[in-house]
Amino acid sequence: MSRLASGVVLVTAQEPPLDPDDPLAPRGEDVGMTATAFMSVSLDPPLVLVSLREGSRMDDLLDEQPLWAVSVLAESQRHIAGRFAMKGRVSDRLLFADIPYVRGEATGAPLAGGALATLECRTEQRVPAGDHTLVIGRVLTAALPSADGGPLTYFRGRYRQLG
Repeated sequence: MSRLASGVVLVTAQEPPLDPDDPLAPRGEDVGMTATAFMSVSLDPPLVLVSLREGSRMDDLLDEQPLWAVSVLAESQRHIAGRFAMKGRVSDRLLFADIPYVRGEATGAPLAGGALATLECRTEQRVPAGDHTLVIGRVLTAALPSADGGPLTYFRGRYRQLG
């Protein structure tokens, strides 16, 4: 499968507040992960799919938190992809520290500044598939924050640019 080129996205979500009944309770931490197994499923209704490693932090979070977001990364955002793909990494809070982002209005999840496209989603279905979980989400919002540059792609184990 390393011979199949794919786009690279940043999937993000926000942990639920520590006390959901208290509006003043601190927010949960932002969580992010790089994904290359992401695709459009349906236009009507608008659905997308992301494949998550079973038992990963994002898989566990999206099992309890139905709201999440996707930033389609531009070729200039290779550093973001690499940062959120690290194994054994430090706190996600530090990973987001110097990355420009805005919070999605529908999900509260971080949306990477400079992304080619951003989507906010609500989980419709979770499908166990081997050692992964396929998460199908309904697109709540879609935006095109940046038209600069081409997409970041992944091919033969490396991030690449088109052309």
